[in-house]
Amino acid sequence: MAQSIDEDGTVDPWRRRARRPRRQMPLWQELPLLLVVAFCLAVLIRTFLLQAFFIPSGSMEDTLLVGDRVLVNKVVYDVRDPERGEVVVFRGTDRWAPQVGEEPRLSALDRLGRTIGDLVGVSRPGEKDFIKRVIGVPGDRVKCCDAQGRVTVNGTPLDETYVLQDSPLDIPPNPKECRSRRFDEVVVPPGQIFVMGDHRLVSQDARCQGPVPIDNVVGRAFLVVWPSSRWSSLSVPDTFEDVAAPPAAAPAGPAPVRPTPEGGVFLILPLAAALRRTRGFRTVTSSRAT
Repeated sequence: MAQSIDEDGTVDPWRRRARRPRRQMPLWQELPLLLVVAFCLAVLIRTFLLQAFFIPSGSMEDTLLVGDRVLVNKVVYDVRDPERGEVVVFRGTDRWAPQVGEEPRLSALDRLGRTIGDLVGVSRPGEKDFIKRVIGVPGDRVKCCDAQGRVTVNGTPLDETYVLQDSPLDIPPNPKECRSRRFDEVVVPPGQIFVMGDHRLVSQDARCQGPVPIDNVVGRAFLVVWPSSRWSSLSVPDTFEDVAAPPAAAPAGPAPVRPTPEGGVFLILPLAAALRRTRGFRTVTSSRAT
């Protein structure tokens, strides 16, 4: 058996062993392993970091159009509460009308696909997933309207250039329907937020369905990722910088306990490429159109 001999004539079996080519895993073994790793990566990203949502209706126009896909940061509100002007995805309370009709019966294979899709974040929507803009935070006093028909927060009018079409001023307020622009002053309760759609004429929101608990917020929508022609960030409008602090601090309540995300911090980079190839996104209801 040939052995490696150094310049001084000594035998070095380790050098000979290092020259042996590494045995590669057959493709039929490597492919399932790669699929398992990719699946686990997608589950970690969807659970702890980011999730993509599909916009099916027009209550956030023109900020978000029907068919847009948005990326939602699920970590940010583990370290702070939502702020005015941010676009958030949340689960509606019992007062918020369900958006998804009765599902047809599914085969076992369809149910399995639905379960896997939910794990990786590409399934159809839950019946109470919504996306709106935060107008008021705990302690804020929100009402409409001032002399120019604007929403005010703590007495500060909002110049909402992002609003596509506002509700009529001549329709009297109806607590069960959001067609009127006018609504009485609402003091946002502790631990809740007041949200509204950007297309006020069709948006069913906190004006008639009540504030939303912060614990129901899934995350902040921060980026339109599809179609590529609408790639843009969802920033906070400048008008919210002028809003005064609440006239009186909201009563302090117990701090909500939220799970701390662990792991997955270094999983963001691979997501960008995956999103460009992905056609399936979870759907979030922007509003119930009337």
